[in-house]
Amino acid sequence: MATIAPPPSKRQRREALERSQVQQDVTPPVIEAGSFKARFIDNDGNQLADTIEVPLADATEKNVSLLLNTLLGRDREEFTPYRFRIHVPSSDIIIDDYPTPSEFLAVLRKHGIENPFETTITLAAEPQAVFKVQAVTRMSSRIPGHGEAILAAQFSPKTSGLLATGSGDNTARMWNTDSGTPKYTLKGHTGWVLALAWSPTGEQLATGSMDKTVRIWGESGQAVGKAFNGHSKWITSIAWQPFHLWRDETPKLASASKDATIRVWFVNTGRTEHVLSGHKGSVSCVRWGGTDSIYSASQDKTVKVWDAVNGTLKHTLASHAHWVNHLALSTDFVLRTAFYDHTKNVPATVEERRSKAKERFEKAAKLKGKIAERVISASDDFTMYLWDPEQGTKPLARLLGHQKQVNHVLFSPDGALIASSSWDNSIKLWSRDGKFLTTLRAHVAPVYQSAFSADSVSPSQPRRRPLYRAPEKRKDFFRRPCCFRSRQDLTCDN
Repeated sequence: MATIAPPPSKRQRREALERSQVQQDVTPPVIEAGSFKARFIDNDGNQLADTIEVPLADATEKNVSLLLNTLLGRDREEFTPYRFRIHVPSSDIIIDDYPTPSEFLAVLRKHGIENPFETTITLAAEPQAVFKVQAVTRMSSRIPGHGEAILAAQFSPKTSGLLATGSGDNTARMWNTDSGTPKYTLKGHTGWVLALAWSPTGEQLATGSMDKTVRIWGESGQAVGKAFNGHSKWITSIAWQPFHLWRDETPKLASASKDATIRVWFVNTGRTEHVLSGHKGSVSCVRWGGTDSIYSASQDKTVKVWDAVNGTLKHTLASHAHWVNHLALSTDFVLRTAFYDHTKNVPATVEERRSKAKERFEKAAKLKGKIAERVISASDDFTMYLWDPEQGTKPLARLLGHQKQVNHVLFSPDGALIASSSWDNSIKLWSRDGKFLTTLRAHVAPVYQSAFSADSVSPSQPRRRPLYRAPEKRKDFFRRPCCFRSRQDLTCDN
């Protein structure tokens, strides 16, 4: 039901009338004449082109992006859009938001650059997505099928035409989202299907249930092997080993449980390789990183980092004051999609696929020339923490602003943005370094989850939109390219 705004008060009507009677100042902002020298570098600090003088009046981000493409000798059809970050000379300060030409000098002088015209400004160029996801406009179809609430959903990394869902009716289902029809019903669990995850190849689906088991299914809907037994309580989260770490075509997966343990399984045999025990409460989320570390979040207020090879504890990250609800890695998107990308060029051999998956991971994880896989945790203490476990157990940043529990957090596919969803009815966007950017307010109920489109839409672009719909009690879902779920409803936006 839509929220109706109250009528304006007498004071508001009087102020509006006064504003309408005063001539507005439409004089364009004065831009100082002059130019500055720009030096372009990539995320690794490598210089991209020769230093060039840029007129200040034309120094919009779009124009500078066109200039860089021209310097790199690209044809107009091959132009890549860029986002720029300004490195302040003689300091470690980085300005994330590129200013307008009228604000450029003021921003630089604010950071101690008194005469920008005699200073070479270093601009870090970050390539943006070269494809665009269609904006959300309407519901394309409604597909009924489940008998109870939908509790989990995920698209196949191979194609957006195949979606898997888990439900309180003890089944998982696969759906053809191109035709808007059910495809397969996966029967075998005797309890609610709480978690599911596609393998990086898109050929297998893992499901976890309240019946304490994990099951594997083929993409054609058939059961693969027997149920994985070992947990003493229900399954809360599942994570596959990244594809570039697979050896001898033997994938592994990790399952987290209410029994406070994480189990690492050989998928081909269903045998347990490691039992990671050390948490004192339910494990709410598990992630398998590209450096072969397993990250787990728990209701014991901690995040633990495990060595996936030896099954030993590496770090305990203890800064939260309440349950840790969710984890996200800066490389989640590339690890989940492995060798699949927007070009749809799938390598022919296993080694080529492994090489491409590793290359995509290293490109996403590289920061200042080093592999830095960052982790962010969301908690019931209303806060989030940003970590780099390879540097130690001290958090890089504490993200404050939510007024209630933070239920979900994720990085954008390009790793540049962080979105957090909270019980305070809002979504907040942050930079990769944990700096607050903006708040998206449109919901009138708690926001359980959010999702970025594959092109990592920036909050500064006009296509900004709420990433999630307030929950409703439904047992079906709407087919749209970007799909989100809640505890009671699953909706997809087109």
